[in-house]
Amino acid sequence: MGEMTFNFPPALMRWIEAQVAEGRYADAGDYLRDLVRRDQDGLLPDCEVDSAEETPEYIAWVREKVAEGLASGVIHRDPRDVLDEIVATRHLRRGEA
Repeated sequence: MGEMTFNFPPALMRWIEAQVAEGRYADAGDYLRDLVRRDQDGLLPDCEVDSAEETPEYIAWVREKVAEGLASGVIHRDPRDVLDEIVATRHLRRGEA
């Protein structure tokens, strides 16, 4: 397998690191390989499009996320209480009680 080295500006590095942090990718190389594979399969938007926000795929994705949000309901509790509960649950799952 060949090896390549890339230098990214800080904003792009933060983006890549955020994608890895979400847990879908093992590391930055895994993320970049996925991008190349999707490009090979024709799953990425054409370069002629000015921004991702203008693609039908992106618009469909946003609509899907809005529908999911609306369908999930509303919590009528103090947001700080909800966040505290989420953090406590994570600590319990990790055995950090």
